[in-house]
Amino acid sequence: MKTTQKQNRLARIAALLAIAAAEAWAEDAKAARRIVISFPDRKLALLEGERLLKIYDVAVGKPSTPSPAGEFQIINHVANPTWYGPERAVGPGPNNPVGTRWMGLSKIGYGIHGTNVPGSIGKAASHGCIRMRNRDVEELFDLVGVGVTVELHAERPEIFNQLLAD
Repeated sequence: MKTTQKQNRLARIAALLAIAAAEAWAEDAKAARRIVISFPDRKLALLEGERLLKIYDVAVGKPSTPSPAGEFQIINHVANPTWYGPERAVGPGPNNPVGTRWMGLSKIGYGIHGTNVPGSIGKAASHGCIRMRNRDVEELFDLVGVGVTVELHAERPEIFNQLLAD
């Protein structure tokens, strides 16, 4: 093999290793993130350690179908999901009740998802899931992965006292 061919091959290998390292770093950064949701504030905070990355407005469970409080993990990620209701299924599209993204929680049947009723955001209006505007859930979907911790708080968590201090 000529020297130029060897150099080109080594350069390609080095580039692939750099890409793999960058992807691994990005996945580690996602894994270090956590989501904290305050039911009374109807807000979701995305944190990396104690550093705030973003706050989103959400809808939480209504009194007759409350969101569960506790610590859970994201166990699946679905873009353009199909919603399966008790009597019918709704495929991806503007009529889908879970919007454009679904992030299922380790509490079976519950998740963080989009909505086809954006006017419900900021209210206690869901059947227990955490609803977000589709544009917001699409952004969050890209920022967190399977395994990320999700804390659901029925009372305002202390971190929100710091985040919303102004």
